[in-house]
Amino acid sequence: MKIKKIVGKKLKAIRLKSDMTIQELAESSRVSSNMISRIERGLTIPSVEILMKLANVFGKSINYFVEEVSTTHEIVHTAPGGRDTTVYEDERNMLTESFTSGLRDPQFMSFLCTIPKGGMSGEENMYHPGDELIYLLDGQLKVTIGRETYLLNAGDSLTFKSHLPHRWVNVGEDDARVIWTLSPFTTI
Repeated sequence: MKIKKIVGKKLKAIRLKSDMTIQELAESSRVSSNMISRIERGLTIPSVEILMKLANVFGKSINYFVEEVSTTHEIVHTAPGGRDTTVYEDERNMLTESFTSGLRDPQFMSFLCTIPKGGMSGEENMYHPGDELIYLLDGQLKVTIGRETYLLNAGDSLTFKSHLPHRWVNVGEDDARVIWTLSPFTTI
């Protein structure tokens, strides 16, 4: 089943189980009702930020929306080219490869992200429960956390509490390749 359909089906099911209308979910999550409708119909893949907002309303991790129970395991090995990938065609314009996709009830999420020159998290800050680790493999990434700005170069890492307002942008001339780890949102 395609990721768009999985996310949409699970979002609609948990919304109905919670006896919520699309409008009520929009108000609780601060995600537009139009976007929620498009996600539920499998017409779009939400950004990580939007998925986190929706997941938080239901006390779930974003993994809840993207994994099929029958495909989870206690040990997952993937070779290069075999990881689940997602392309975000918003201001991020980035490609993510999940290291934890398929792991049963993970307590963290980890991705290899490829962010093109100028790719960014958006003009607005993000914030959510948990901790984040950013390890820059290649390129340059400017990360702003609160009032502090950090310029990361290849080999640099940054760890912070995710409830702090944060945003990022690739300020380098080339793609930035980043290992991004988030832990935990909420145990499923």
